[in-house]
Amino acid sequence: MDDKKNAPSSDKSKALAAALAQIEKQFGKGSVMRMEDGAVVEEVQVVSTGSLGLDIALGVGGLPRGRIVEIYGPESNDC
Repeated sequence: MDDKKNAPSSDKSKALAAALAQIEKQFGKGSVMRMEDGAVVEEVQVVSTGSLGLDIALGVGGLPRGRIVEIYGPESNDC
């Protein structure tokens, strides 16, 4: 039987906490955000997409300036 599947959840929680602490130490506070925290996002400079609906959906009014943004979806043909 695989012992990893039977590991207590407290070990997983400790490992996750250690990994998050390492990421925050290396990349700074706020580099990992959890949806359930309900933390208010700080004001950031944004670049408008030109689409009001998309800017609103992004939650900050556009694409955050100075951050990497990945846009993906199915390939399409403009014909």
